[in-house]
Amino acid sequence: MVTGSGIFLAFEGGDGAGKSTQSRMLADSLVARGLDVVVTREPGGTPAAEAIRHVVLTPEHAGLDDRAEALLYAASRAEHVARLIRPALERGAVVITDRYIDSSIAYQGVGRGLGPDVVGEINIWATQGLLPDLTVLLDVDAGAGLARIDSSPDRLESEPEEFHRSVGAAFRALAAGDPDRYLVLAAHDDRDAIAAAVLRRVDALLAQRATA
Repeated sequence: MVTGSGIFLAFEGGDGAGKSTQSRMLADSLVARGLDVVVTREPGGTPAAEAIRHVVLTPEHAGLDDRAEALLYAASRAEHVARLIRPALERGAVVITDRYIDSSIAYQGVGRGLGPDVVGEINIWATQGLLPDLTVLLDVDAGAGLARIDSSPDRLESEPEEFHRSVGAAFRALAAGDPDRYLVLAAHDDRDAIAAAVLRRVDALLAQRATA
């Protein structure tokens, strides 16, 4: 869904897929062209959303109720969209987010067993229906992705590998359900090759927007 004249891009995928790296590489390419680019992440992006991030991800809150977890993610996302993403899109910026609604559907809807439709509906309401123009799914094997994590794992990264396998399958199902809005790439490919493929797809989106 387009807001204003901006373009909204999301990177999704399991833990260790390389979303942060690819977000930065894409942003660097677009900034070099003189575009207004905003790079952000979820949960986070605003002071209030970052405070929620601490609650949902730090191990000190182990045992957090699954429904509370899902609602906290939705609350963080509502704040993120209202205070950062929509204003940036309305001024014509390219907004790149590391995670968005698909992560809640995959992790809480499927991984936690709360139901993808229920979690999806909560987040559509929280964001007033704002969807990315393009979602890049970096498809990673659960074991390989977790092995890439070089810092202390957070609450979700600490879940069993089976949990992460179900999350990966959920991401793939979401992409299969709306293929025109997704670019699915193997996360184990060379990072420069991945970046080039993402930039080609974004270039096509930018060209389409310019002629609309």
